[in-house]
Amino acid sequence: MDLRTIRVFGITARVALLLCGVSGTSAQEVCDSALVSNLPPSSFRSSSQLSSSHAPGFAKLNRRDGAGGWSPLSSDRYQWLQVDLGERTKITAVATQGRYGSSDWLTSYQLMFSDTGHNWKQYRQEDSIGSFPGNSNADSVVQYKLQQPAVARFLRLIPLDWNSAGRIGLRLEAYGCPYTSDVMSFDGGSSLTYRPGPVPRQGSKQVISLKFKTLRNSGTLLHAEGREGSGLSLQLERGKLQLLLREVTSSFSEPRLLMSLGSLLDDQHWHLVILRQRNSQLNLTVDKHTQTVQTAEEFSLWDVKLLIVGASQNPGTTRKNFQGCLENLMYNGVNVTELAKNNDQQVSMKGNVTFSCTEPVHVAATFPGPNSFLRLPWTMPSTSSGMSVGFQFRTWNKAGLLLTFDLTRQGGEVWLFLAEARLRLHIQRGGRALLELSAGSGLNDGQWHSVDLTSRPGRLTISVDKQETGVAHTSPSFPVLVSNQIFFGGCPAEDYNQECKNPHDTFQGCMRLLALDNQPVDLIVVQQRLLGNYSQLQIDMCGIIDRCSPSHCEHGGLCSQTWTVFHCNCSDSGYSGATCHSSAYEESCEAYKHSGNTPGYFYIDVDGSGPIKPQLVYCNMTDENTWMVVQHNNTELTKVRSSPGENQHLVHFDYMSEEEQLVAIIHQSEHCQQELSYQCRKSRLLNTQEGSPFSWWLGGPGTGLVQTYWGGAHPGSQQCACGLQGDCVDPQLYCNCDADRMEWSEDSGFISHKESLPVRSLVLGDVQRPGSEAAYRVGSLQCHGDKNFWNAAFFDQETSYLHFPTFHGELSADVSFFFKTTASFGVFLENLGIKDFIRIELSSSTQVVFSFDVGNGPLEVSVESSYPLNDDRWHRIRAERNVKEASLRLDDLPVATQEAPADGHIHLQLNSQLFIGGTASRQRGFRGCIRALQLNGITLDLEERAKITPGVRPGCPGHCSSYGSLCQNQGRCVERAAGFHCDCSLSAYTGVFCQTEVSADFKSGTSISYAFKEPDELSRNSSDLPSSIYSDPLPRGENVSLSFRTTQSPALLLHVSSHFNEYLALLINRHDELELRYKLDSSRAAEVLRSSMRGLANGLLHAVTIRRSADSVSMQVDDNAREDFNLSFAGELGRLRSLVLGRVPDSDSLDPDLARLGALGFAGCLSVVRYNSVSPLKAALLHPGTSPVVVLGPLVRSSCGSSASANPYSAENTHHLSDQSGSVGSGQPLVNAMKSDSALIGDIKNRK
Repeated sequence: MDLRTIRVFGITARVALLLCGVSGTSAQEVCDSALVSNLPPSSFRSSSQLSSSHAPGFAKLNRRDGAGGWSPLSSDRYQWLQVDLGERTKITAVATQGRYGSSDWLTSYQLMFSDTGHNWKQYRQEDSIGSFPGNSNADSVVQYKLQQPAVARFLRLIPLDWNSAGRIGLRLEAYGCPYTSDVMSFDGGSSLTYRPGPVPRQGSKQVISLKFKTLRNSGTLLHAEGREGSGLSLQLERGKLQLLLREVTSSFSEPRLLMSLGSLLDDQHWHLVILRQRNSQLNLTVDKHTQTVQTAEEFSLWDVKLLIVGASQNPGTTRKNFQGCLENLMYNGVNVTELAKNNDQQVSMKGNVTFSCTEPVHVAATFPGPNSFLRLPWTMPSTSSGMSVGFQFRTWNKAGLLLTFDLTRQGGEVWLFLAEARLRLHIQRGGRALLELSAGSGLNDGQWHSVDLTSRPGRLTISVDKQETGVAHTSPSFPVLVSNQIFFGGCPAEDYNQECKNPHDTFQGCMRLLALDNQPVDLIVVQQRLLGNYSQLQIDMCGIIDRCSPSHCEHGGLCSQTWTVFHCNCSDSGYSGATCHSSAYEESCEAYKHSGNTPGYFYIDVDGSGPIKPQLVYCNMTDENTWMVVQHNNTELTKVRSSPGENQHLVHFDYMSEEEQLVAIIHQSEHCQQELSYQCRKSRLLNTQEGSPFSWWLGGPGTGLVQTYWGGAHPGSQQCACGLQGDCVDPQLYCNCDADRMEWSEDSGFISHKESLPVRSLVLGDVQRPGSEAAYRVGSLQCHGDKNFWNAAFFDQETSYLHFPTFHGELSADVSFFFKTTASFGVFLENLGIKDFIRIELSSSTQVVFSFDVGNGPLEVSVESSYPLNDDRWHRIRAERNVKEASLRLDDLPVATQEAPADGHIHLQLNSQLFIGGTASRQRGFRGCIRALQLNGITLDLEERAKITPGVRPGCPGHCSSYGSLCQNQGRCVERAAGFHCDCSLSAYTGVFCQTEVSADFKSGTSISYAFKEPDELSRNSSDLPSSIYSDPLPRGENVSLSFRTTQSPALLLHVSSHFNEYLALLINRHDELELRYKLDSSRAAEVLRSSMRGLANGLLHAVTIRRSADSVSMQVDDNAREDFNLSFAGELGRLRSLVLGRVPDSDSLDPDLARLGALGFAGCLSVVRYNSVSPLKAALLHPGTSPVVVLGPLVRSSCGSSASANPYSAENTHHLSDQSGSVGSGQPLVNAMKSDSALIGDIKNRK
């Protein structure tokens, strides 16, 4: 982010220098001379004046002439003061003052500039602020320095607000310096051709610069023809400037569009264009905005054969010529306009090229809405011959009333309006529709569109843009004639006028060239209140703004707009928020794990809101580590096929992540590795007699560097793993394959030196000899340990803090972090500017507040929680501020938002240090832990800074209080320095969260016998095996749970016996009922408890839970109601001998009916079997060699105990980039996005 900020500042500085060069002033020139004080009274005009002593000529700064300044006849927002500077002048500042000795002064105002006294352009700060602060009394001077100098002849100031105890009163001054320029005018049929001299030396500038103004939205500005046939063109297309390249190989085809920049460039105002080339990089600047594109170096601005201005390079082309004015056309430092003026032989002109700028006057009116309207009287005679209305409009809105009028004679109303960006005509009478027409489409594109409404006897026509496809007509049975007046844009308020009621949206946009019965309407006369009436109109200007140029939508979000706001469509971008700034995905597999996710495919965004795109990886969450797995095109063992005439075999690997993604993953991971394996027969690998290797590989960033070591060895060693360990098949060599034997050998291991990863390509050298055979395998890139996610600091004093460089988030700023504390307040983060600031704090034990100021006054966004935040558990905060809104998210609570002012300041300008955990005043500091702090996608290294800061300690232990609930099924949370893991030793489940069932398919001959230890054996046992293998020998009651799936009945599920011939048996009887038998005294008969649930041998998965305490027994099947039983004898199962699952090997000692069931065995699925603290099935499957179990017959672990009854990955959900509704970023894995580790590209690989 910082780099981009530096780049923007660099571009801005270069543009500023070029601006000075184009405008005819040097960068060192002082441009602050007073421009108004010496002007004659005739240079001043105003909308009105209170008296002759309040005339506009008295409005000079610090003067006391007349009544001490200008005051209009009435104080309202329709007043203005205008100054004619005599010629185009560079204006750098404006100062205001109230009327001398009065209570009359302005508190805010607008500035307008013009070259001709018409077609005014409003000056805006930051492209959004349209008002300037005024005065607080009549005598003090308030000066405002323009951020970008304006060049104009006329200056107009429009009062917005004034002292409530007085009226409008003004004295002013403007500052600047003379502006000189060379101007040319083209009429659409004229052009200029410049033939540069010899190619200049390489140190010369490669730049074309100019200014232009036009009323036409299309036309070729210039074309630079290269000597080899290539060419660059700048042309207007729908008000945007396009840069096109015609390559040498495509002289007869259409040129290629390189970029498009700017918008609404047909507004008849001057626009700066700079085209600069540096090697293959082209920079195009339009006004204040720059884009860069890379091109082939076949075209050079040094080597231009022809520079054609105002026309296309092809005489027969259908492209329009340019019609308008050009100023200060410079080619590599040469003033082409001056050469043309002097009739230089290098310049030739065609048609009427003049050296002045003659401009047609098209007076426009802006309808800013929502109460804007224009009423014009209909003075044409009402005859049966018909009538017509014509005008042009431009808008961004899909809907709005264009005009309305009442019909003569029978009455009725006519409405001409926009709906869904189409032109519609409705005629109604008494609420009943008489006629409807529709024409045109997409009319909210910001372009000028002409509309003609024509009524003739028996025919009514509406036409859009004078095109056949934009015409609609009908034959009404009544005359369509205007009664006595016509309204444009809207209607007056209802309490003002009952003659016009608008059932449609008010029009917001611009209109011009109004004509009633082919008679033009003079809007200047309207402005003078001499014709018609209007409200909230801006006459003699079009105030349309393109809020999507440049677009504030980030990461490929699509920008759309209305007259007042823009909207970003973030679908398919992988980002969210009002400007598509914040990533919808987590930044690592570690983060997904701690949101409770299990292994699967996920989109991760390694730099959050930064420029790196989301990428799909496999997250392999194991008990020990969380691995991020990045695939490439060939991860399988691949046999080398030698090619005739080639001594080496080259293999390149294409990764499914882009370069910057790979670099970021490796950088932020604690450990990365990649398997590198070579299987060989008569194919040597590394060491030759002269020392150079037969084979090598390239690894690391970019295309990679040559590496001459193999998997399992150290960089630069030119060894394999066996050489490092000293166990190669030939002790004199350092690789097994270098022994050059006829038997198959292998050298393999992991590359774990991060600077060498990933493996980019292999070069295998010894594969051409007769009898040589080889195969290689390069595994996927695997990384674990997110250094950013666990980077933490502990603040143990209210006065302690960490400080970092100033945070640069001028247009978009996002902050995310975790915190935990026992305090009820504290500032997490603060950064100050001169007036601006940003702060996030815990304001109470249940509230977090995000506050900031970008120049519009302080704003706050807060989130209130229903639970305490000072509970010493981790809580997550995500705050974002952009040009549209600010948002704050706390944990998973609803997001709180605060909209930004539509036309307010947008740049956050900070200049102090960034304080973390405290403030510059050392008040209300935070006490507790902050972790994983990121600002605009960049992680701040809290631990490194904490090591050298008093009162702050690196790291922060204690994670189980927050994440322990992720451990399921009796799993136990175990603390780690960086995170936690779930200990599943007391659980019948396994997996990262003890959530994976341990299941097995049983055949009738399968038997698992678990032998309980005697007490003396347990005391002697010093094994570190989990306690789920050994059990309390004297249990007081039983806690039994398991799941089963079978179609067999009767069937014995579980049998537990003691050394005293006591037992517990769980079975399915012949009636498909679950039956529990207890024999707690060998002298008594077994007691039988039956569940009321039937049909359990139906092949479906059923879960059973049994609990006994003394004589009370409960049994629950699935989610059915628990059933309670009482035994007649409350004995104990003492000195347990064994627990058997499946067939009972020694069934002679059992009761006869149990013996028959035990001999039958069990066919089906058993899962998550648990008896008290013992998990016999888990012990048999996962610890068969170290557990007291005996397994007889076939035993196959499967997923039969899962509800899906499928492979472990079949339950993974699919989550795509386009899933932007609701669950985006929720951490759901992506199913089977890649079915295998291998993707074949071309014929790189032949499987062995």
